[in-house]
This record gives sequence, C-alpha cells and structure tokens, in this order.
Amino acid sequence: MSASSSRVAAEMVCNGDAQSVSIGVNYPEIIVIRHGETDWNVEGRFQVGERLSKEGKISAIYSSELKRAFETANLIATACGGLEVIKDPGLRERNLGDLQGLQPHAAASVCPEAYKALLSQKTDQELPGGGESIAQVYQRCITCLRNISVKHKGQRVVAVTHGGVLQTLHVQACPNNQPVKFLNTSVNIFHLSDGDNWVFKSGVDISHLNQIDYLRTGFGGDRSSG
Repeated sequence: MSASSSRVAAEMVCNGDAQSVSIGVNYPEIIVIRHGETDWNVEGRFQVGERLSKEGKISAIYSSELKRAFETANLIATACGGLEVIKDPGLRERNLGDLQGLQPHAAASVCPEAYKALLSQKTDQELPGGGESIAQVYQRCITCLRNISVKHKGQRVVAVTHGGVLQTLHVQACPNNQPVKFLNTSVNIFHLSDGDNWVFKSGVDISHLNQIDYLRTGFGGDRSSG
C-alpha cells in the first residue's frame, strides 16, 4: 500500500466508513488506552481489563512508566492472564521542563519564560529546563508505535499512555480531522502496516463503563491529568 493510499484509508476510517477500508493481514492491532485518572475510579480501570480479556488474546502490554499509566496497565495485565507490563518511555507524556508539575494557572507567574515558550506556535520550540518541543514529542510517539508494530505483526497488543500522546497518534492517522478528547480508560484501536500506513479503526470507546456508576468529569480528566 502506498503512502497516499494509506492516508485515504485513514481518512475513510476517521470519517466513519471503516467497512470500506482494505488492509493487509500482516499488521498488529494496537489498543491504545488512556490511563485511569484517580484511585477513586480504580473500578473503571478494572472494567477495561475485564473487557479486553474477553475480546481476544493480548500478546503484550506496554505502558508509560509514569504512575497512573503503569497502575492502569498492571490492572489490565492481571485481567489478561498476568502478562508482564513492558515500560516504554516513548509512551510518556510531554516533558514540560521547568513547568513540570505546575498547574496551568500558576505556570505563568512561577515560570513566565517557560510558559511563553509553551504557548509558542513553533513546533521546534523546546521548553526551558529540558522540556520537549512539539516536534520532539511527535517524533517520539510515532517512533514508539512503529517499533511496537514491527515486533507484533499479526498480534493484538495494548499500550497504556496519556492524553497528549493519543492526540499525537490521532493526528498521524487522521491528519485532516478535528482534535478528539480522549477520555480516561477509553479504548482506541490503531492498525499499522509497513510502519507508515496508519488506520484509526475506532476510538473514545468507554462502553465498558456502562457496567458501573461513574462521573464523566472523573474519567474525562482535565488539562493537568495527562
């Protein structure tokens, strides 16, 4: 499949016509999960694990090494037969340098120069204190999923990550679509073939949460939740 036909396929899926897309059999199905938000919604993280365990064999589980993602990945791993979670720094949220850990309302006054850099529209603008540029985050996330796809052709794998990473992956698969809000514990499925052929099969699926009572704000997260 050529790069141009891949883009057409991705756009067709993103526009809701998944049935018309033809892709090869030698690709992985990568189920990308946004981490659970708080200890309060641990049941939601358990439910996503139960759901995935019933939908077909999971061959591997990857995760950002950051706490909320890794805890979510471990709950999924337990439900899916006790797989070992593979930590992958490529799945972590953007490094904000001097702004790391600051609430948005405080960042402007505490680190004005770093905050100004964060608001820059330049994709190559790095953040003071070792923070990443938008371009660096994009390259890291895309490379991470490409590497996973090469290792797991013909398999179903899980990758637990953060909202910003999911936004980046969605842009790669659906470059002409509007941004999507990826809710906590949402199931998002990507197909990758030959490294550069991306299909966003389905996303923002939280149907597993129908089994429990939950607050949408709790699972939706906010700007600081990652």
